[in-house]
Amino acid sequence: MTQTNVKICGLQSVEVIKSIINFPVDFVGFVFAKSKRQVTAQAAGDMIRELHAIRNGAEKPYTVGVFVNPTRDDLVETLRYAPLDYIQLHQQETPEFCGWVKRDLSKKVIKTISIQGEQTAQAVQELLDPYHDNADILLLDTFDLVIGGGTGKTFSWEHIPLYQEWAAQAGIPLWIAGGLDADNVGTLIADFHPDGVDVSSSVETDGMKDLDKIKAFVERVKS
Repeated sequence: MTQTNVKICGLQSVEVIKSIINFPVDFVGFVFAKSKRQVTAQAAGDMIRELHAIRNGAEKPYTVGVFVNPTRDDLVETLRYAPLDYIQLHQQETPEFCGWVKRDLSKKVIKTISIQGEQTAQAVQELLDPYHDNADILLLDTFDLVIGGGTGKTFSWEHIPLYQEWAAQAGIPLWIAGGLDADNVGTLIADFHPDGVDVSSSVETDGMKDLDKIKAFVERVKS
């Protein structure tokens, strides 16, 4: 069985980049949406250049820019400074917009799906079918009325199989976010075997990335 990918999101400093490269992290995320973890395109560019220098030709970790309802100009301007591998779209972005990112910007797309209310197979299919050719990865996260996702809270994992069934048929990886930490991610992986997990707040102490917590989380996923 393929190992679960790990994405550490919300990186803000070159120092953390230099240390995180020592862990088997597959993706690193930079938040461009309004957030306490928001970084400028220039700052992200500095971190990405440092990462490229350290990884010395290796593909991983891939770089991800996290956006909430960006305009096309927002993305074009960000990419002038930050050579991202993936664009993560975190709220009401349409399938057509995702397709534009893939086609015109030549970037892979991670589309976040916020989980709320009761789920049925038909509802999941109707929601996801338009993204079939317009997303490279689907990310399930907890719904929040104000910010959509990124809450640091879990959603009901009983909904995961409905999305996994669609993702398997579509051939699109399915990742999980929302309240994951070193204590519960092992259970998630044992029960559902997701293609990837995405974490941010639970690997922080006092709002800053904590290398010991990152190490513990990654070890739990990769063990």
